[in-house]
Amino acid sequence: MKLFAISDLHLDYQVNREAIQSLPSQPEDWVILAGDISSKLEHLQFALEVFCARFAKVFWVPGNHDLWKSNGYRGVEKYEQLIETCRQYGVLTPEDPYELAVIQGQEYLIAPLFLLYDYSFRPADISEEQAIDWAKESGILCTDEAQLDPFPYGSKKEWCHARIDYTEQRLSEVGKDIPLILINHFPMRNDLIRLYRIPRFSIWCGTTKTEDWHRRFPVSTVITGHLHMRATDYRNRVRFEEVSLGYPKHWKPEKGILHYLREIHPGPSTQYENAGPFWWY
Repeated sequence: MKLFAISDLHLDYQVNREAIQSLPSQPEDWVILAGDISSKLEHLQFALEVFCARFAKVFWVPGNHDLWKSNGYRGVEKYEQLIETCRQYGVLTPEDPYELAVIQGQEYLIAPLFLLYDYSFRPADISEEQAIDWAKESGILCTDEAQLDPFPYGSKKEWCHARIDYTEQRLSEVGKDIPLILINHFPMRNDLIRLYRIPRFSIWCGTTKTEDWHRRFPVSTVITGHLHMRATDYRNRVRFEEVSLGYPKHWKPEKGILHYLREIHPGPSTQYENAGPFWWY
């Protein structure tokens, strides 16, 4: 059995929908969908039908696009609608018990997370109150500000911190003997965000509250998306994988979807561990 991951399928685009339909069956393998399938429920259902028909087990976490308002659903109610949809397909979510995987004789505990962001990925001299205006000065305003409603929470930060408290409690109850594979749509360290053309978009990319989780908990691997910048990094001997597909301009259809389906375990060679980031396109 192998474990694969991909995120940011953005199935609003027909070429992306056609791409996932071309995936071959891998009935012994498991796959992680790390957020941003689509803001439309029918696209989530389409993705789950495709992946559940081809893989033995599917994991899902929400991205910001998934949480956008639609058909009268918003905030926690939208998230719960997505969870219920996943459960109809037998897909594991951040609200389910962590799943034990045995890959080439090694045990791993797979932990889907939903943590959101709190605008803390910003320079030290920029206050939280200034963060959005600071981003707007460079011509950037994330669509989340209009489409991601945190109701009934008073703010995205409040929702983010509630999710962090909930998740920290769950992770603290996990023993130290089995390494964790953490899955979160948003990057869990600010130093792994490389947005060279839009650096101030970082405020919508995560929270500093998770930057030491790979040391606090027995983590083997961290799977994220969101950036549309595929890369493999190491911090403190923990592997960080950014596994986005992205909008059609961010990938090459001629390479085929299998090129972008990242093998997590057994995984790539560790030769890059001390060589900085490894980019894969």
